[in-house]
Amino acid sequence: MAMDAILGGKVLVNGTDIWKEYGAFLVEKKRGDRNNLKAIMAPSKTKSHVAVDIREEDGEKYSSVLDVRNQARDVKLMFALYADTREAWLSQYRAFIAFLKQGDGGWLDIRFPDLDLTLHVFYKDGSDYEPLTYLWQAGKQASRFTVIFREPKPII
Repeated sequence: MAMDAILGGKVLVNGTDIWKEYGAFLVEKKRGDRNNLKAIMAPSKTKSHVAVDIREEDGEKYSSVLDVRNQARDVKLMFALYADTREAWLSQYRAFIAFLKQGDGGWLDIRFPDLDLTLHVFYKDGSDYEPLTYLWQAGKQASRFTVIFREPKPII
């Protein structure tokens, strides 16, 4: 029950609490890292402004009003997945990856209630899973893996 209180409700994907449904949660590679938070909060790059470069004049000329527009961005998050048995872990892992890939018509709304932030993304790529326990041994199982999401219209 203590883990439910700590990990439950932290990440909702299309309204689903990923901890309660899949035993998945955001994790860092090393204690003290903040790579997930940095990825979530990283501002997108802006699209470049069109310049006119006149040979007979110094520098470049730009419009008197520069309309700032964001480029799409990738958000790389590291997840861990925990289960009480090997069979449960195998089932939850496959189901979680399928859930992320399928989304709702391919789209995922990843909500971070503690940040009051929702990212509208789709699954782009995933890493190999890194076992944190020996999968062929009975008992509790855990692993971590990275997923890259594409945010076509960044909110930051």
